[in-house]
Amino acid sequence: MEIPLSLKIDCPKDCGNAPKKVILKEITVALATRDYIGLCENMADDIRWKIAGHKSFFGKEALKDALNQKTINSLIQLQIQNIITHGSTGAVNGIFVFDDHSTLSFCEVYKFSSAGKSAKVKEIVSYRVEEKLMY
Repeated sequence: MEIPLSLKIDCPKDCGNAPKKVILKEITVALATRDYIGLCENMADDIRWKIAGHKSFFGKEALKDALNQKTINSLIQLQIQNIITHGSTGAVNGIFVFDDHSTLSFCEVYKFSSAGKSAKVKEIVSYRVEEKLMY
């Protein structure tokens, strides 16, 4: 996975103490950087990605199309606050910071195909809240 040099990533040190936490960190970074190849390594072929209140994408090709959509601002910082895993589920929350200093709080809830260490992600539900600048 190639991370832009200008992207700063903050993540608690304990996010590397379990195999699924490592996978969820990698997926979060891949989503943030729109790294389709990095995402596909850990995704089931029939992946379902739902962005709550917005859209749903089914399958890897739809995921690729979603990642190729243009964005207005560039991501400059990814602040991962928590990565939680248990059995076949997991969650990541944090904040995206963009070049115009706007922020987007996020929480992604993941469902794996099984509780095994090498299980693929079969579903992601994303919750995102845009923070308004107060100045």
